[in-house]
Amino acid sequence: MAKEVVIIGGGIIGLCSAYYMLEKGHKVTIIDKSDMTSGTSYINSGYLSPSHLIPLSSPGAIKNGLKWMLNSSSPLYIKPRLNLDLYKWLFAFVKSSTTKHVNKSIPLIKEVTLFSQKLYDEIKKKDNFNFHYEKKGLLMLCKTQKYIDEESRVVDIAKENGLIAKMITKEDLKILEPNIEIDAVGASYYNCDSHTTPNEFMCNMKNYLIKNGVKLIKNTEVTDVNIKNGVIKNLVSNDNKIYADQFVLAAGSWSSLLSKKLGVKLLLQPGKGYSLNVNRKTNISIPAILAEAKVAITPMNGFTRFAGTMEISGINHKINKSRVRAITQASKKYYPQLDFTNDEFTNVKCGLRPVTPDGLPYIGRSSKCKNLIFATGHAMMGWGMGTATGLAVSEILDNKKTSINIDHYRPDRKF
Repeated sequence: MAKEVVIIGGGIIGLCSAYYMLEKGHKVTIIDKSDMTSGTSYINSGYLSPSHLIPLSSPGAIKNGLKWMLNSSSPLYIKPRLNLDLYKWLFAFVKSSTTKHVNKSIPLIKEVTLFSQKLYDEIKKKDNFNFHYEKKGLLMLCKTQKYIDEESRVVDIAKENGLIAKMITKEDLKILEPNIEIDAVGASYYNCDSHTTPNEFMCNMKNYLIKNGVKLIKNTEVTDVNIKNGVIKNLVSNDNKIYADQFVLAAGSWSSLLSKKLGVKLLLQPGKGYSLNVNRKTNISIPAILAEAKVAITPMNGFTRFAGTMEISGINHKINKSRVRAITQASKKYYPQLDFTNDEFTNVKCGLRPVTPDGLPYIGRSSKCKNLIFATGHAMMGWGMGTATGLAVSEILDNKKTSINIDHYRPDRKF
C-alpha cells in the first residue's frame, strides 16, 4: 500500500531513498535546510570504493590521532573544546578502535560498497541519467617504504576478500600515468574502484525525482518533532506542521540534533572536509589518494578535484586556510608539475561528513519511534554507500528483507 513519506535531508542518502521509494509507488517529500546545491554530497571526491575496507575507527587511527590532534593542518584534527557529546563520541571511538572491530567491519563495508556500485551501474543505464561515471580504479600513492608496507597489508586484505588489487612500482606508475610526473616510490592499485562527478549525479537525480512527482521543500529547517506513544505525528518547520505516514532521518551531521528530540541519542560528530577544483588540464587521468597526506585527487568531468582532511570541530562552515594549504602543498609534493592559482586556492568549499564512533552508518528503525527510519552517519563513505542505503531504506519502509545486512547498523546499538 502506498505511503506518504517525508525525508529530512536532501543529500545523496535522501535522494537515493526517495528514488527507490518512488519506484515502489510511495508519495515522497524531501525537506532540506539548504537550497540543495551545496554540501558534502556535491563537493566530495566521487569515489565508489570497495577498497575502503578499513573503518575510520581502527588501531592505527588512535596512534595517528594522538599525533595529529593538536596540529591544525594535519590530516585529522580534533579541535579541543568543552563539549560532552564530543567526549562521549571520543570515548566510544577509542573503544571501537580494535582489531576485532576492524575484522568484523570489513565484510560489512565490502557488501554495501560493492552492491552500491552495482546499483549505480543500473541507474546509469536509464534514459534520464547521463552523469559522468568511469571505472579506472584508484591509486594509493606512497612516498615512503613505511607506507608501501602498510598499503601492501591492505592489498592483501582486499584480495582475501575477493577484490582486484595489487602493488605497483614507480615504473608501473609511469606507464599508468605517462603524461604527468609522479614523485612516489610506488603505490597500491585498486582496479575494483570507480568514480563519478558528484554534482552531475545529484542534478540528474533531482531532475528525475521532480519529473516523477517527488516534492522538494528547500531552505526549510525542521525545528521540532511532535511525537506521541512512539509515533511521530508531525514535523514543525517555520511554524508550519508537516504530516506524513512515515519519516526518514537522512540529515547528515544535523541528524543527532533532531534525534535528541525523539529521545534517541546518536553518537555523531561532523567531520569537516575541504575541496577545491582546478578547471585547467592537469594530465591526471586516474584517481589517487596520497597515502601519507590523506589527500584525494579525482579527474572529474572537465576539471580535477583535490580534497581531504578530517576536522572534528562542531557544526560550522569556517574555512581554515592552513588546512587548505596542506592539501595543495601535499598535492605538489606528489605531482611536482602541479600548481594552484590564487583563485583556485580561494574558491575552496567545505562539507560536513557525519561520523559515527565505529565508522559504520546508522540504518534502520529505533525502538523509540515506530514510524521513523534512520539513514545517516556514513562519514567519508556516503557517496560510495548511497544507492545501497537508499534501497535498504525503501525495503525497511515496505517491511521487506533488506538487500544488505543492516543488523550491525542499528541506531540503538551500544558502544
